[in-house]
Amino acid sequence: MQIGIIVFPGSNCDRDAAMVTRDLLQQPTRMVWHEEQDLADLDLVIIPGGFSYGDYLRCGAIARFSPAMQATMDHAHQGKLVLGICNGFQVLTEMGLLPGALVRNQGLHFICDRLTLRVERTDLPWTQHYQPSEVVTIPIAHGEGCYFVDEQTLAELEDHRQVVFRYATANGEITQAANPNGSLNNIAGICNRTGNVMGMMPHPERASDPMLGFTDGLRLFKSVLDAAD
Repeated sequence: MQIGIIVFPGSNCDRDAAMVTRDLLQQPTRMVWHEEQDLADLDLVIIPGGFSYGDYLRCGAIARFSPAMQATMDHAHQGKLVLGICNGFQVLTEMGLLPGALVRNQGLHFICDRLTLRVERTDLPWTQHYQPSEVVTIPIAHGEGCYFVDEQTLAELEDHRQVVFRYATANGEITQAANPNGSLNNIAGICNRTGNVMGMMPHPERASDPMLGFTDGLRLFKSVLDAAD
């Protein structure tokens, strides 16, 4: 699988993602500078976490206009895979590749923690290595991670099973206490209707190296590889 990771001025998780795809999984991986326009050789595009263009104006608001993201739009429309992590999720919503917006955390504080999520779907390229309703541990690190959308679109997301991950208790219960940022319906990650584009606020790349003691995030990347075979 040919993997590209977009690099913006302000990205700080691009090398983390490359460590997983290139070093742990031994997949051809290239860093895609934000001014590049040709992604034709890639099967998977990853928009990493960080602070693209310093997150001036609004998180992801400037990155959406970069040549690399315009090429990613075409990549997604061709049915190829796109994964947005944290700031990458924010960019995907700004572009309209995913619905909704990520706004300031309910408590107005930056949160860096290791949380439990419930897997809502296992029939996607991203989740085939998980079990239905399985609880996994994935870190978060964000100040604008509260997922918000209008009521009609939220209902459509639920009806079309586009919610992939929810913040949950260790027992898999969806409670307000388990919701770190105030996201509607405890949403931590969603996909588009065809399932080839996914965005999530938690960082699976930070839960991939066995040296860290937990690898629930690695299974997401392995799922993609198996889906491509």
